[in-house]
Amino acid sequence: MTNVMTSQTSRQRILTYLSQHKGASAAEISRSLRATASNVRRHLSILVSDKRVKVLGMRPAEGPGRPVQIFGLAETALGEHLSGLAGALLEQIRENVTEEKRDVYLQALAVRLKGEHSSSSPNGGVNITRRLAVSIEQLNRLGYEARWEAHAAAPRIIFENCPYSQLVSGHPELCRMDAFLLQEYLGRDVEQIAKLEKNARGTLFCQFVL
Repeated sequence: MTNVMTSQTSRQRILTYLSQHKGASAAEISRSLRATASNVRRHLSILVSDKRVKVLGMRPAEGPGRPVQIFGLAETALGEHLSGLAGALLEQIRENVTEEKRDVYLQALAVRLKGEHSSSSPNGGVNITRRLAVSIEQLNRLGYEARWEAHAAAPRIIFENCPYSQLVSGHPELCRMDAFLLQEYLGRDVEQIAKLEKNARGTLFCQFVL
């Protein structure tokens, strides 16, 4: 059995599996995806926290032991119409709002996203290393698969997952919103230096520098 799935694809593979099955246990998912049960349970825990997956109930164990949890897609992960609706709303803004005003809207969206998903926000009085750590934690609640790296010139923030992948090709302004979101968390201007580029593993990433 494969040891682990890559973080870039693992949760999407779990979501795809659950979209094809009305309910499944962690063991069933791990067998199907050829991944360790512990790895699948870890990703399921994050997906439940992100409200993309929910516990449907408990199933009696096949043999001795405790009942097992059965997982399924949460309502927020169901239905392709949501991306269509979001795309239509973004198109409406783009066609009817000036570019300067559009930045105001995107910054307001970033503030709203930060406010809805922050348990403890970094602030100007905290050193940058701590602010980065807290920001990464909050960004991962939004599904960015984020991490940061120290560099000689300035720290870099890497997104290994795009929560808006179905929309971003037609709506690059979402990358601008991501930059505003980072600025809200870190209290500093950021610049995007990589957009959906391939890393050494062949998976896509975006990168920002302070």
